Amino acid sequence: MNKTMNPTARPPYGILAVLMIGAFIAFLNNTLLNIALPSIMVDLEVGPTTVQWLTTGFMLVNGVLIPTTAFLIEKYSVRRLFLVAMGLFTAGTILAGVAHVFPVLLAGRMIQASGTAIMMPLLMNVMLVSFPIEKRGTAMGVFGLILMSAPAIGPTLSGWIIEHYDWRMLFHFVTPIAILVLLLGFFLLKDQKEKVDIRLDMISVLLSSTGFGGLLYGFSSAGSKGWDHPLVYGTIIVGVLTLVAFIMRQSKFERPMLNFQVFKYPMFALSSTITMVLNMALFSGMLLVPIYVQTIRGISPLDAGLLMLPGALVMAFMSPITGRLFDKFGGRVLATSGLVITVVTTYLFSQLTQDTSYTHIVILNSIRMLGISMVMMPVSTNGLNQLPARFYPHGTAMNNTLNQVSGAIGTALLVTVMSNRTVTHTKELMQDAMQKMTGQPTEAALAQLEQQVGMQAMLEGINDAFFVSSIIAAVALVLAFFIKRSSQAVDTKEVSTKMANKVATENS
Repeated sequence: MNKTMNPTARPPYGILAVLMIGAFIAFLNNTLLNIALPSIMVDLEVGPTTVQWLTTGFMLVNGVLIPTTAFLIEKYSVRRLFLVAMGLFTAGTILAGVAHVFPVLLAGRMIQASGTAIMMPLLMNVMLVSFPIEKRGTAMGVFGLILMSAPAIGPTLSGWIIEHYDWRMLFHFVTPIAILVLLLGFFLLKDQKEKVDIRLDMISVLLSSTGFGGLLYGFSSAGSKGWDHPLVYGTIIVGVLTLVAFIMRQSKFERPMLNFQVFKYPMFALSSTITMVLNMALFSGMLLVPIYVQTIRGISPLDAGLLMLPGALVMAFMSPITGRLFDKFGGRVLATSGLVITVVTTYLFSQLTQDTSYTHIVILNSIRMLGISMVMMPVSTNGLNQLPARFYPHGTAMNNTLNQVSGAIGTALLVTVMSNRTVTHTKELMQDAMQKMTGQPTEAALAQLEQQVGMQAMLEGINDAFFVSSIIAAVALVLAFFIKRSSQAVDTKEVSTKMANKVATENS
C-alpha cells in the first residue's frame, strides 16, 4: 500500500502541491498553443489540415494512454509516475522549442501528450484517496481554481508572446518551469508502494489503443474531410468494433486494465453521461467564438485572448465556491441551475450579428462560464463519490478518456454544422442578392458581393452551430434532474475478502 495514501491520515499537501503545479504547467501549455497555430502555419509552411495535427495528435496520444493509467496507478508509486510523466512532458517541450520542421514539432507535442495523459488521472486519484467524501467538494474546488487559472491566462499570454516574439518562445517559456517542477518532484516526493503483482495485458492495450484511437481520429478528421470520407467513417467503425471487443475482454479479467464495472454505479454512469454531453456543448464557445471575433470581426489575437479572459477567470474563481456549495447542498441544485444558465447563454450566442459589441460578447461569455463552472466539477465529483476506493483509478481514467472522445465528437459535429450551414446560406444569400441587382454587375462589384455574402453566410453558420450546441446543453439539463447525492457504495468484494481473512485468522 502507498504509505502516503492512508485516507485517515492528514492529506499529503506536499504531494498535492507538486502534482498541481505539474498539471497547471501541462494545462497552460495546451492553451498557449491554440492562438499560435496561424503563425506556425506561416513559419513552417503547412496548411490548416496539417497544423491541426498538433491538436489531433495530442488528443490521440491522450486517448491511447489514459485508459492504461488505471493499471499504472495500481502498479506504481505516485513519485515514480510523476517523475516519468513530468520527464516526458519536459523532453517534449524542449524538442518542440527547437523544432524547425513540422514533423519534429509534432513529435515534441506527442511526447508532451504522453506525460500529460498520466498526470491528470494521477492527480485526480490522489485527491480522491486523500480527502473524505464530505470534504471532497472543497478540495476539488481548490484543485479547479488552480487548473482553471491556466486557460484564464493562457490565450492572453500567448497573444502577447506571438505579437512580440517567435512562436517557439511559447515552449522556451515553459521549459525552465517544467525542469524546476521535475526537480521539486524528485526531491520532495518520497512515497513508497508495496510491490503489486499485476501485469499489463498487451492485447488489451492494442484493443484499447485501436478502439479509442480510431474514434478520436475519425471524429477529429470529420470536420476537415467530411463525414462521407472513407477514412472518417472507416476509422469510426473500426474504433467502435474494437472497443466492443476491448470491453468484452476486460469483463473476463479479475483485475482488468480498465474496469467497466464502474458503470454499474448509477450516479457515476449519470455523471459521466452529463459531463460528456456538456463537454460537446462546451467546445462551441472554445471553437466558434475565436472564429467569429478573428475571422468575421477582424479582432487581433491579443484582443481575442483578452475577450476570453474574464470568462475563464470567472470559471477559475467560482471553482472553490462551487466546491463548498457542493459539500453543503449536493450536485443536483448546482447542476440544474448552472445548466439553465448555460442553455440560455448558448442560445443567446446563436443571435450574433456583424455589429454585436465586444462588451456584449465578454459579458455573455462570462455568464456562460459561470454556468459551466457550476456543473463540471460538482457533477464529476458526485459520480466519483459513489465508487468504492479500489475503483478510483478506473473512474478517473474512464472520465478523462470519455472527455477526450466527447471533445472530439463535439468539435467534429459543430464544425460540420457550421461548414454545411455556411454553404447553404451562401447559396441562399447569393441568390437573393443577384435577384435584387439591376443590370450586369462588374467583376469588382461581384467580387465585393461574394466577400460580403461569404462573411454573412459564415456568421449564420456559426449561429446555427451555437443553436445546435444549446440543444445539446438542454439534454444535459434534463439528465441533471435525476442526480442524487452520492455516498460511497459498499464494496462487496472487499467485504468478502476481509471476512475470509478474518475466518482464516480465527481458524489458525
